[in-house]
Amino acid sequence: MYRLRSLLMPLTLTFICQLVGAQAIYEDERYVPETDPLVLEKLEQWQDMKFGLLMHWGTYSQWGIVESWSLCPEEYGWCERTKGSNPSDYNTYKKEYEGLQKTFNPVKFDPDKWAKAAKNAGMKYVVFTTKHHDGFSMFDSKYTDYKITDPKTPFSTNPKANITKEIFNSFREQGLWAGAYFSKPDWNTPTYWDPYYPPRDRNVNYEPEANPEKWQSYIDFTHNQILELLTDYGKVDILWLDGGWVAKTPKSEITNWYEQQLVNNDNGYLKNRIVNQDIKMDELVVKAREKQPGLIVVDRAVHGKNQNYLTPENRVPEKPLPYPWESCIIAGGGWSYSFDAKYMSGREAIHTLVDIVAKGGNLLLNVAPSPEGEWDEGAYKLLNEIGNWMSVNKEAIYGTRSMAPFKFDNVCVTAKPDGSVYLTYLVEKGQTSLPTEIVFPDFKPKRSVKAQLLGTKQKLKWNQKEGGMVIQLPKDMSVKLLDTEAFVIKIK
Repeated sequence: MYRLRSLLMPLTLTFICQLVGAQAIYEDERYVPETDPLVLEKLEQWQDMKFGLLMHWGTYSQWGIVESWSLCPEEYGWCERTKGSNPSDYNTYKKEYEGLQKTFNPVKFDPDKWAKAAKNAGMKYVVFTTKHHDGFSMFDSKYTDYKITDPKTPFSTNPKANITKEIFNSFREQGLWAGAYFSKPDWNTPTYWDPYYPPRDRNVNYEPEANPEKWQSYIDFTHNQILELLTDYGKVDILWLDGGWVAKTPKSEITNWYEQQLVNNDNGYLKNRIVNQDIKMDELVVKAREKQPGLIVVDRAVHGKNQNYLTPENRVPEKPLPYPWESCIIAGGGWSYSFDAKYMSGREAIHTLVDIVAKGGNLLLNVAPSPEGEWDEGAYKLLNEIGNWMSVNKEAIYGTRSMAPFKFDNVCVTAKPDGSVYLTYLVEKGQTSLPTEIVFPDFKPKRSVKAQLLGTKQKLKWNQKEGGMVIQLPKDMSVKLLDTEAFVIKIK
């Protein structure tokens, strides 16, 4: 991802927007609608799915650090170097970090087990980190030897060495869509971080306009790797591009960025820059969709037509958004593997999912595999708890859209095109009683409407008052309902 483990704080339903260098994602961010009819159709299907899995995995899992970010020489907490023999010496650290390739051997890798757990949890798509900013390719790329299948990597002799292919195949077999996370910046290749110059920050470390051949080589390298993924790895439904600072950036935007950085800056020192890095994204998307018609492209944090849906990171917007969106949320620990990670509870995850869906979004829940290629038991426990709840209440999640008022008190509202309306009551931890009635404000149903508790045959009494539809909760059901994370009333 862009940055740190989001401070590894316990998750709540509202997350603070964190600034990311030149990029920040806001609720009112502009959105450019897609025009390709195949993509529009696929986006509609994706919006019905509601729940997906994100996995950050690479050689960095051996150190339990924040993905690639310790390679970035920026003075932010998430870039801190804490491992290696001499973390205070950057060159030594980078050499040892890249040397993790020679010890990466996840022999317990079992993607079938992950795919089954994801399916049972109710997840409908997976987004896997085929390459993070460090440049290590978790697929058999022809354009680099810094990859999982290179002879220097011990796992290269394993029958499942082409990890991306194995993951995509396993998840597709379980009926999930395959999504490829791919980092546009690559801190390993010399055409992005030229070894003649030291890295300065997250950006390219030379001037692209003054070195057009070198920069074109980087464009070609990036396009070639992405097209590999879209050619040799079966059906790919989502291309999820990270590193939004690698983008075509007009001078006006650059000037405005520096002006904003200097507003409260008395000494003129900046921890990072903004650099025009035109990677020819429009051309790439055309080529990509020739390989994969209807491909959803998510050029994260880059305003324009190639960001088919927006991706608030580790936070949930305060209100419904008028375009396709997805909150990517850490399930436990960090984006990448951390030892002794503490996972969110099933209740927290279910409440987060319901809150996001009521606002019209999808939840992309991140689980990070270990150096050995396993998930923590805490991850399986969490997904199992979500799956148990979804087995009863999924009707209120899949295929729904946001409906006003989207949330009142601790009740979330969703609806389907057939007129069905769902009220999901969020039961708080330690709650000991329920109200005798739920007032659905300003809702005026027809007289023939019925209200029912999902998972039961219990029909609920209701009546119409000036304030809205008043639904009676049966007293004899209180103990059972309080024992759930949330319960759903269906109105139809």
